[in-house]
Amino acid sequence: MDLPFVPYRIKVVEHVKNVSPAERAAHLRKAGYNLFSIPSEAIYVDLLTDSGTSAMSDAQWGALVQGDEAYAGSRNYYEFEATIRDLFGYKHVIPTHQGRVAENLLFTTRLKADSVVPNNIHFDTTRANVEHQGALAIDCVIDEGLDPSIELPFKGNMSLDKLGAAYERYGDRIPFVMLTITNNSGGGQPVSLANIRAVSDFCRDKGLPLIFDACRFAENAWFIKRREEGYAEMSIKAIAREIFSLGNGCTMSAKKDALVNIGGFLCLDDDDWAQDITNLLILIEGFRTYGGLAGRDLAAVAQGLREVVDDDYLTYRIGQVQRMGEEMQARGVPIIRPVGGHAVYVDAKSMLPHIPQALFPAQSLACALYLEGGVRGVEIGSLMFAHTDPGTGETIYPAMELVRLAVPRRVYTETHLTYVAEICGRLGERRERLRGLEIEYEAPILRHFTARLRPVDGGPLIEE
Repeated sequence: MDLPFVPYRIKVVEHVKNVSPAERAAHLRKAGYNLFSIPSEAIYVDLLTDSGTSAMSDAQWGALVQGDEAYAGSRNYYEFEATIRDLFGYKHVIPTHQGRVAENLLFTTRLKADSVVPNNIHFDTTRANVEHQGALAIDCVIDEGLDPSIELPFKGNMSLDKLGAAYERYGDRIPFVMLTITNNSGGGQPVSLANIRAVSDFCRDKGLPLIFDACRFAENAWFIKRREEGYAEMSIKAIAREIFSLGNGCTMSAKKDALVNIGGFLCLDDDDWAQDITNLLILIEGFRTYGGLAGRDLAAVAQGLREVVDDDYLTYRIGQVQRMGEEMQARGVPIIRPVGGHAVYVDAKSMLPHIPQALFPAQSLACALYLEGGVRGVEIGSLMFAHTDPGTGETIYPAMELVRLAVPRRVYTETHLTYVAEICGRLGERRERLRGLEIEYEAPILRHFTARLRPVDGGPLIEE
């Protein structure tokens, strides 16, 4: 039998239930058709995010009870620092309580109101933290990375032509370049080492630092090992070290590839940048040796980083996501191809062509998945990324309308994910019956977290 090797055994289980369709409909109405507002006990399979939703190992749980909660100089910090330096190679290791704080510290200290930050694609909090400083976030992913149907091994690559054009236009207004590995907003697609090296060479030639968004660095390294010539015999850790040697620092949400429920950090080589950020850290987050985290959390992060570079773990984790994608394709569900590392992304624009982007087809589909089967995903489309052009007043819509089904690490079985594929397939058969949504309330920043919506024309989300 050609079955995958599962590199762990289950010691603890959590009871879940699948609430009735009537209960789900009531929850959805009460939440204003915003899945962030639905209580977790009303979810059967929760694929809202892979951030902070991992199952920790026995070694991580053991590390928690060895926490040194000293305010300054905790031994857990020095283990945390040594582990990160060994893996990432950077001089300064600054702990934060999660990734968006690392972004905020970096952008608050390094950006001005006229700054410009190129990236392959900024994710939502990264873009919001850039724009909160009055700066401009520019996406420079290759064109193929914006077409769900194109099959390429490294669709997260940055376009050197787009990066060059950004530099020609903005020049000294660019304080650094960012590169997100893997590229979350573009389908969890990896970036090749050849592309990272080319971007690094460009930055070095222009005197620009290169900063990685390293949330899913281990998954990116796994794809390099499997897909890029010359790396098949290298370890995941060695590939990661080569990646980070080409940059000047990174932000990291440890809630992804460090396999923990809370935590993050910022790594830098520049002494002056690190000093400025540490000063701000102490003001808003905590002392430099804990950064908003308990000592036990620092210990869990260090252990998780040692575990995540295991090839058997990554092969099963990424394979589990890929098998869910294959199940969905077999049921005729349009998805981003090839399947990325941490999630399957449903192409809502293709699945619901009758719903215009102004009526949020991806959000409509995400709500329908919950209504149909208690499955919670997240919209990555117009609700998250549409914005008004300040010059023309025109609404600018994103190139893709996606529903991300992000798989928590070491949490769900293959049966759970086959169930998700079945629910997606059933909705695909009734796709013409789905209605669009309109906004009742929206916040000025990151509106998708708290917006309230309703089906257009006052009817049901899915017509009978």
